[in-house]
Amino acid sequence: MIFRQYLDAVGLQGLASAEAAGLHTSEWYALSLITVEGGLTSGELATRTGLTTGATTRLIDRLERAGYARRAPDPRDRRRVMVEPVPDALARVEEVVGPARRRIAEVLSRYSPEQRAVLFDYFEHAAPAFRAATEEIRKALAPRRRRAARPESGG
Repeated sequence: MIFRQYLDAVGLQGLASAEAAGLHTSEWYALSLITVEGGLTSGELATRTGLTTGATTRLIDRLERAGYARRAPDPRDRRRVMVEPVPDALARVEEVVGPARRRIAEVLSRYSPEQRAVLFDYFEHAAPAFRAATEEIRKALAPRRRRAARPESGG
């Protein structure tokens, strides 16, 4: 029960942050990905978000219009385009996440360095576990998505 309340609180905070930044949750998540990675190709972004390539293109367009991201040539392969965060816009993101970071810092300050090490070890291992669970869910949904995308044959 406690863990579920924690996950719900984190999710709700993410929803509120996206809204405060003027973004949809998928855009907020994509912006987080490109910020952490320093940039991703649209294909990498599609894979990481679970969106189709067309939906990813529209998402990138919206992030560009909002001033959070830009398309740039890939320095390793000029034929590819990278989606990268706009550094000046990240200050707006920092403002949005400031309250959560401040409050979590207060919570973490209650713990000894050894206890914080255990917590961060958990975070380090839990994040890939959640990503793997997400992939399991997406794979289970794939047949349903394919059926939904097929046009109905009438007779």
